[in-house]
Amino acid sequence: METMHKYGKILSLGIQHMLAMYGGAVIVPLIVGGAVGLKGTELALLVSIDLAACGVATLLQAWKNRFFGIGLPIVMGCTFIAVSPMMIIGKSYGMPGICGAILVAGLVVLIFSTFFGKIASLFPPVVVGSIVMIIGITLIPVAVSNLGGGVGAKGFGSVQNLTLGFGVLVLIILMNRFFKGFMQAISILLSIVIGTVAGYFMGLVDFSSVSGSAWFSLIHPFSFGMPTFHADAIVAMSIVGIVSMIETTGVYLALSEICGQPIGERAMQHGYRAEGLAILVGGLFNAFPYTTFSQNVGLVQMTRVKTRAVTIVCGIMLVLLGLIPKIGAVTILIPNAVIGGATLAMFGMVIASGVRMLGKTDFSRQENLLVIACSVGVGLGVTVQPDLFAKFPKLIQILTNNGIVSGSFTALILNLIFNAGRRTEEENATHLSKQLMAETSAAKS
Repeated sequence: METMHKYGKILSLGIQHMLAMYGGAVIVPLIVGGAVGLKGTELALLVSIDLAACGVATLLQAWKNRFFGIGLPIVMGCTFIAVSPMMIIGKSYGMPGICGAILVAGLVVLIFSTFFGKIASLFPPVVVGSIVMIIGITLIPVAVSNLGGGVGAKGFGSVQNLTLGFGVLVLIILMNRFFKGFMQAISILLSIVIGTVAGYFMGLVDFSSVSGSAWFSLIHPFSFGMPTFHADAIVAMSIVGIVSMIETTGVYLALSEICGQPIGERAMQHGYRAEGLAILVGGLFNAFPYTTFSQNVGLVQMTRVKTRAVTIVCGIMLVLLGLIPKIGAVTILIPNAVIGGATLAMFGMVIASGVRMLGKTDFSRQENLLVIACSVGVGLGVTVQPDLFAKFPKLIQILTNNGIVSGSFTALILNLIFNAGRRTEEENATHLSKQLMAETSAAKS
């Protein structure tokens, strides 16, 4: 009886972890697939592939071995940082172009995993914060377009669509104001469900596609075509992979402290390798690049259940859901206005994450302000006017025809110009502390 209770608890907690990340997981294929032009069964297939790949990625991190897997209770999903670059790539090269860029990005993460700690200094908060802000800013127009019902759609900007979209946004705000813990963690999912139900009564939901979907179907590699490789797309997704590694480092350290499991450089390398393999899995199945879902860290802290068995259950359930096409078909019923209301909050949080990272920057130095100002200015400028560098040689356009790539390189180069060889305030404090300890030790001897 006690054993059944134990396994029942693990199962219920695994379901909690799945629900906490489900809303964020299914939004990505709906946004990216919609931008690429996928509809109906193709879009439902992309949702199914994404869910299964999330599950496989989660299991890779849980499988601690001598080569990969950090062994902490981590749930993996597609980072929102990747959404804007994938949309830009998809509009130019389609799903095969996204797939090729993701495959190379996975290899980049695998290669960097061994010595990432040695080059992390090239990506201080002023650089990463600027990049994340640029990505967040480029995502907001997508959310606003969906909020109105989708650009070009009949009734765009109608009172019906705006009421539904802003209603979802208000629900998310209220649930985060009045609920804590698990209910707060699934606020986006619940708001999407409630919004979809409301959309049904408004006549915006058609269930005919669900009845025609199968109950079970295997997922095959390269479902949307063989990958194609394009230099600008590869650079963009590789930047996303490196930025994700930086964010992942924070998640690893936070979970290590919560779980009371100290991790060293070797364990971090295993975690990065698992992330690289997860990105390769995403590319192999025409899905997305996968990284740690930070909202599930809060769930571990709240439930105080620190065993990876819970996330293993979550991973298995995600794989099973991905093999049921009807789940994907139900997901694509979500009205555009509902997606817009939810993503306005979610994509806005990407900008907020960038601001939080920039909070660790020394703003007393004018040079850091210039790094932020110029990188965000260039990134946003190229996004608004993508043909700005159209007359430049193709080799240069690899870095200039994508606002995220151009903004990222501007931040990297300016940071090297202004800050190379200089210690930050935090590094100065650490150096001074070590110096004092050495002097004290010498005095004692």
